[in-house]
Amino acid sequence: MNAQVDESKLGPHRRLNERQQKAASYGRTSASGFEAGPLLIIAGAGTGKTNTLAHRVAHLLINGVPPERILLLTFTRRAAQEMLRRAERIVAETLQLNPEANVHLNAARALWSGTFHSVGNRLLREYAHVVGLDPSFSVLDRGDAADLMDLVRQELGLSKKDKRFPRKDTCLAIYSHRVNSRRSLQDTLDEAFPWCTDWSEELTRLFRRYVEIKQSQQLLDYDDLLLYWHILVQEPALASEVGARYSHILIDEFQDTNTLQAEIVFALKPTGAGLCVVGDDAQAIYSFRAASVENILQFPSRFDPPATIIALEHNYRSVQPILNAANALMLDSTRQYQKQLRSDRLSQRKPLYVTVQDDQAQALYVVEQVLSAREQGTLLRRQAVLVRNSHHSDALELELVRRNIPYVKYGGLKFLEAAHVKDVLAVLRWADNPRNRIAGFRVLQLLPGVGPSNADRCMKVFEASGYAWSTLAQYQMPIAASEDWQSLMRLLHTLAASREWVGQLEQVHAWYRPQLERIYDAAHVRAGDIEQLQRLASQFSNREQFITEMTLDPPQAAGDLAGDPLKDEDYLILSTVHSAKGQEWDSVYVLNVADGNFPNEHATGRPDLIEEERRLLYVAMTRAKEDLQLIAPLKYYITQQQRTGDAHVYGARSRFMSAALLAYFEQRGWPSMPSASATTSASSARIDVAAKLRDFWA
Repeated sequence: MNAQVDESKLGPHRRLNERQQKAASYGRTSASGFEAGPLLIIAGAGTGKTNTLAHRVAHLLINGVPPERILLLTFTRRAAQEMLRRAERIVAETLQLNPEANVHLNAARALWSGTFHSVGNRLLREYAHVVGLDPSFSVLDRGDAADLMDLVRQELGLSKKDKRFPRKDTCLAIYSHRVNSRRSLQDTLDEAFPWCTDWSEELTRLFRRYVEIKQSQQLLDYDDLLLYWHILVQEPALASEVGARYSHILIDEFQDTNTLQAEIVFALKPTGAGLCVVGDDAQAIYSFRAASVENILQFPSRFDPPATIIALEHNYRSVQPILNAANALMLDSTRQYQKQLRSDRLSQRKPLYVTVQDDQAQALYVVEQVLSAREQGTLLRRQAVLVRNSHHSDALELELVRRNIPYVKYGGLKFLEAAHVKDVLAVLRWADNPRNRIAGFRVLQLLPGVGPSNADRCMKVFEASGYAWSTLAQYQMPIAASEDWQSLMRLLHTLAASREWVGQLEQVHAWYRPQLERIYDAAHVRAGDIEQLQRLASQFSNREQFITEMTLDPPQAAGDLAGDPLKDEDYLILSTVHSAKGQEWDSVYVLNVADGNFPNEHATGRPDLIEEERRLLYVAMTRAKEDLQLIAPLKYYITQQQRTGDAHVYGARSRFMSAALLAYFEQRGWPSMPSASATTSASSARIDVAAKLRDFWA
């Protein structure tokens, strides 16, 4: 379809390149409104994906699509908010050029937008009666879901098996992978958790009981939000009703969707009308979360006629030599959308491929390079060290501490996983849903003198009373807890009865403050996190929305990052590659680029996983704007903590670093080896080894 839109309305589009503009304005105006067939935007790394999608949202609004009929799905709340902010700005600029345009200045705020999980939560509260839910159901975060899984695990006696049964987090990971991949439990175990295959029957019992308890307590975990939504739209009439709400559905990072999410989308828009997905198959790196690259690879062929494909290849992030190397890396990929990233930012400096002796030499080299770049004007926080696995930075972290270089490390705890923050939210969750046993169990144990046994007895009395707060208030707690118990009961009764959200978190904080000081060290530091939570709460209109959004898309907290921010206003970035996706830095150092790490040893024998490892290296390389260095140790010590006897293995060159790819790198050894001109005449002699070997067997 060709866009048929008044050019005077597209002033801001003139800042887009030709392909971006084509993607943003794809569709046509008809008697029934603005229409578009299925569209796939292949957005290479650094090609302005967010800007293009924001322009498309604005284009739909400017062309008369009601905002409430647009659904924008992203993988973080932050991404959705950023796109809406940009769309608002584009609409405002358009109104300046054309005051008569039929669009409201703040139209973008009325869109349905957010993560798959948050939109699923919103829809399920509307359709709760259809799927057998109470509209006030609670959403469990990952930590609480794992705790509930552990309670069931113990209830069924699985924790006392002669042979060690999988731990709670592993059980939850198996459950989640099976739900999101839509595979059978046995297939899930065989492919993703082979060490657990002997427990198939026991895991089936565990998961069945886990589901029964959630249903009895009106609890949904992350996966349930998708699963219930999926079940809802498997009914053709309901799928048609929900799908008809939206004339346009836009999805960001489509390569990261799992099978369950894709099936929901295709149930809502079976013909693809109004469906626009954006992503990059070369950045599909989350199969361990059940994401399927097949969703984006097979997208065009799902429709008749096939979806239109528009590839964005103009990179605005990196210098061309880095892109040349990234392009060469992906040339050997077996299945992909072909694209060649190009940039207007030229450079004569190739990226570096550096071999070092071992992990200690690697740490010394990186520190030397980081400090040198800092002296030349590149701030520490504009430099990043990327690793395949979190522990790969251990030696480097020790060296950074020794040299007094501040750093932060991404991939650690999230804000809401901090114990004191979970305590406060548990109070709100229990008030919001009295059946939430996990929340109640946690809150009761905040009281002095109350342990698991007393908390369990109290919860059973509460459950037997039909969850009556008045009955609970009569329960006899230990003397040490009596004063705090009565104030807690008054607080919960007030919260449960009030619809006024403003000030509720302050009331909880006031009750919790003495518990915080009694239970935790550095209470004054932790209190700052609670105050931050209060500031976040002011952005939400009610308690349910706040609790759910904080659960589904928790913010990161500075307190969870390694290093001391008080040492310096500047700090080096350490990150896993998975956590680095979507980020960019001036200088990037990638550690341990050798077989066993890139690709990871666990990918051996699985061509699909090897290809994902290639994409992981591609993501790491394309984070760099000016300077990229891949570092390859020649040997790894078997026992990292105690190197007695020089026990080590040699690192094989990564199979991805072919001769064709290495041609795009400057190759160095560190410490520098003597140049060819400095070699002695003895070292330049040639020995005919082949002849000597033949003579050996003469």
